[in-house]
Amino acid sequence: MESKRFVLLDIDYITEDDKAVIRMFGKIKGDDEGKSLIVLDKHFKPYIYVVPNDEEKCIEDLNGFDEIEMVGWARKGYMGEIKDFLRITLNHPQDVPKLRDKIRDLDSVNNIMEHDIPFYRRYLIDKAIFPMAEVEVDGQCLDENSINFMCESDVCVFEMNGEPKPINSEFPELKTLSFDIEVRNPKGMPQSEEDPIIMISLSSNYGLQKVLSTKKSPLKYVETLKTEAHMLQRFVEIIKSENPDLLIGYNSDNFDMPYIRDRAAKLNVKLGIGTDGSGLKFMRRGYTNSALVKGRIHVDLYLLMRRYLQLDRYTLERVYRELFGVEKEDVPGDEIFEYWDNGGEMLEKLFKYSLDDAVAVTKIGEKMLPLSMEFTRIVGQPFFDIARMATGQMVEWYLIRKAYEIGDMVPNKPSSSQYSERRGKKAAGGYVKDPVMGLHENIVSFDFRSLYPSIIISKNVSPDTLVDECDINNCHVAPEVGHKFLKEPVGFVPSIIGNILKERVRIKTQMNNAENAREKQVLDVQQQALKRLANSMYGVYGYSRFRWYRIECAEAVTAWGRDFIKKTMLQAKKYGFKAIYADTDGFYATYIPKDDIHDDKEN
Repeated sequence: MESKRFVLLDIDYITEDDKAVIRMFGKIKGDDEGKSLIVLDKHFKPYIYVVPNDEEKCIEDLNGFDEIEMVGWARKGYMGEIKDFLRITLNHPQDVPKLRDKIRDLDSVNNIMEHDIPFYRRYLIDKAIFPMAEVEVDGQCLDENSINFMCESDVCVFEMNGEPKPINSEFPELKTLSFDIEVRNPKGMPQSEEDPIIMISLSSNYGLQKVLSTKKSPLKYVETLKTEAHMLQRFVEIIKSENPDLLIGYNSDNFDMPYIRDRAAKLNVKLGIGTDGSGLKFMRRGYTNSALVKGRIHVDLYLLMRRYLQLDRYTLERVYRELFGVEKEDVPGDEIFEYWDNGGEMLEKLFKYSLDDAVAVTKIGEKMLPLSMEFTRIVGQPFFDIARMATGQMVEWYLIRKAYEIGDMVPNKPSSSQYSERRGKKAAGGYVKDPVMGLHENIVSFDFRSLYPSIIISKNVSPDTLVDECDINNCHVAPEVGHKFLKEPVGFVPSIIGNILKERVRIKTQMNNAENAREKQVLDVQQQALKRLANSMYGVYGYSRFRWYRIECAEAVTAWGRDFIKKTMLQAKKYGFKAIYADTDGFYATYIPKDDIHDDKEN
């Protein structure tokens, strides 16, 4: 038996002999540094929980299903109470969607719980391991004859024994490879059935810059291939030889990756770019299909820029100008075929433009990806998923992990009818005072630091502390709306936010003592991620699809927020500050010295 230490990049599962096998993809640390690794865990089983109506009858009914391997009792916290649940272990993850409705419909069953947590995410949570962090495993490397899936010869496939051990590790240094394609499109919008790819540009964070094309050029970074098929094959070869951890594109989920897939299929080119030898796969994420490469993380920066930047347009050129203050080379999309057909200087400009696109993607990635990577290390879900999650989804998965850590049951997602009912309910927002027209001087700003998170903590606002009635001395009562929250014990969400804010304070203290700019930059990204996570907690209370949804919590938080800012404005007025504008968590005021107030009264 030997040990392997690796950076966890991605995770999925496959089926061997009708059993689920977890696969963890990573890069080895220590000996064989940087070599790709696939770790197999054949021992993890899927499970769900059942709330029985009739305990004996329920156990008897459940044991009648061939797909159920084991039925046992589990004690879990749920909405402030300790309850007993039946834990059902199944043979295969696909048995969960197959059986859940049948189990739910049993007369002996009241409800089923935690049936909608994907198997690979369940594994990350239960084993307390985090993507983008190091993990140590014991076991043995497998020879080629023992591997039941396609795999590159230089990839170590490792069968694990025992439990994976999370390692407290620094932010990993990852190899990134950015790519961009150009298409000859004389009829307007490119059509993959007929319009060929004419260039594939590549740029890395370690110095690689290359444009693949079927036309020649004196430019050193241009590599000429005989045909489009050869160009696609060379693209695959470069990915395999460079072995990047991240493949980065811009609008690549919607354009580059589907187009490459379609052209490769038409030209009979195998796109075996996954570390397991697999090709491109497309998975539903939100409202779109996302391109997945096994063992490498495909990131579409377009999605992240829409999350992090407030712009009028999100073209690559516009984003690059916003972040770096300079214009990048541009060729109008509907003129690309003319630059290609005319050759000469126009073709040289097209080559430069194509490479410039890939280089711009690399630079944007270096600047903007660390925050999303830090979310991965905090939330504990794969970077591929995090890069495509809304902030509310990240909050939910963070809370799911925390619920498991403290032994709490995770609430179910709302049913269709529950969702429809919730959609019609909206909590009143923060207090807004329209600006006083005119030119003002002696302006000061008042700002509540982390107002809503602070309210949730100080008033213990949480679904598990919300009560209909209680002694006034034992609860907080929200102004205007009258919702009541127990002062003790500390609620689930307030405890989580409190820990986030404490950790942020600790990191900011570390920042002040940082020994170099790199350490300070890493710590700054960490505290930014924690701040965004904490500030997003309030909003999801009123989000219709949220597992911990309670509109009363959202209403109470904003009611206290309005109350605090109004009272602060009145108090400030006593000291000569006149509010001229207010919005949610702060206000602007002009300062009128007392002597001026006295003079105004005399005049």
